[in-house]
Amino acid sequence: MITLPALTGDISVSVNSKATKTASVRRPVEPVGRYFMHHAQRTLRNHTWSEFEQIQASQNVQRVEESVDPDEALLDEDLTDKSLLEHDPRDWKTADLYAAMGLSNLRYKATDAQIVKAHRKQVLKHHPDKKSASGGLEQDGFFKIIQKAYETLTDSNKRAQYDSCDYNADVAPPKKGGEYDFFEAWSPVFDSEARFSKKQPVPSLGGPDATKEEVEKFYNFWHRFDSWRTFEFADEEVPDDSSNRDHKRYIERKNKAARDKKKTADNSRLAKLIERVTSEDPRIKQFKEAEKKEKERKKWEREAGSRAEAEAKAKAEAEAKAKAEADAANAANAKVDKKKAKEAAKAAKKKNKRAVRTSAQAAEYFGDADKAATIDEQVGLIVDSVDDEQLVYLAEKIKGDAKAALVEAANSLVEAKKLPASLLSYFV
Repeated sequence: MITLPALTGDISVSVNSKATKTASVRRPVEPVGRYFMHHAQRTLRNHTWSEFEQIQASQNVQRVEESVDPDEALLDEDLTDKSLLEHDPRDWKTADLYAAMGLSNLRYKATDAQIVKAHRKQVLKHHPDKKSASGGLEQDGFFKIIQKAYETLTDSNKRAQYDSCDYNADVAPPKKGGEYDFFEAWSPVFDSEARFSKKQPVPSLGGPDATKEEVEKFYNFWHRFDSWRTFEFADEEVPDDSSNRDHKRYIERKNKAARDKKKTADNSRLAKLIERVTSEDPRIKQFKEAEKKEKERKKWEREAGSRAEAEAKAKAEAEAKAKAEADAANAANAKVDKKKAKEAAKAAKKKNKRAVRTSAQAAEYFGDADKAATIDEQVGLIVDSVDDEQLVYLAEKIKGDAKAALVEAANSLVEAKKLPASLLSYFV
């Protein structure tokens, strides 16, 4: 027990009698909170406490239903393969384990948590005791398959071995020769094949707008594809007893040979698949066409100099040929013109000579008809002795006074000493 000290007489309380209270302030106060809202709802809707609690309970149930585990929507509602109910549990390896677990939609994509939830759901639905209690037929065999599926899929090594042989998860390529969208048809195929890759992440097929580098990266990856697929799940069971070791080794060798054969066939299948996709890829065709045009452009630019030289040479040859043809034509024309001119000059000369020869006769021998023979002879000498220019001049002059023109011509010939005066006695 604690004893308090006695009070002393000098303890006193001082009171300030002059202190005053602060002035009061009016402020609005509003009720808030969950309980007030409940009260307001009951008052406005005129609900009793029982009615309000019933409404609240139904809302709580709705919230619980809406907050269902999202994984539940991914699990199978019913068994997708009804034949599993009659499947021999001793041959459980040939059963579709994902379908038995209700994971036929997820398969290799299923997480460990989803596998556990699926197993719990299948156990609650297909446990033999529950079937017996509900008056149904016992399906102990199918339940054993469920258990084997759970043991396999929850062990990472065993699950990988099963996934290696799970052909139900494969996506078949589009039918050859059919009409289909390249990217929509092939993307799921490669997404399925990518699950066997040791290297992650796996480049996607992409779309029509993918760059050349992205397309080359995709095909380089698949040409060097490193698969972990082993096909061990399909092995024949090796006996555990050690009484016959030779038989055990034989089974092991047989399994290894079968795995190697399947591995080789799978690699060949994948190589043919890549070859087909490469031949059908519209982007590769575009890239090849672009490369071809680029090569042609570079070749065109590279050969521009020689092409210009060839064009210049061809142009020069064409011009030279045209000039030669023009010169030949001009020469031929000139020759023809010269010949024509010569013939014309010859004809004119002949005409002038004839005019001069007949000028005396036309002038009635200038009144000396008795000397016609002498006049004709001397006129002939004049005509034969004058040159072409003098002949033209003479022919023009005789149109006027023929005798005076002949006298002038005769004197010119005598002075030039082309003819003696004795031969031109009539005109000199």
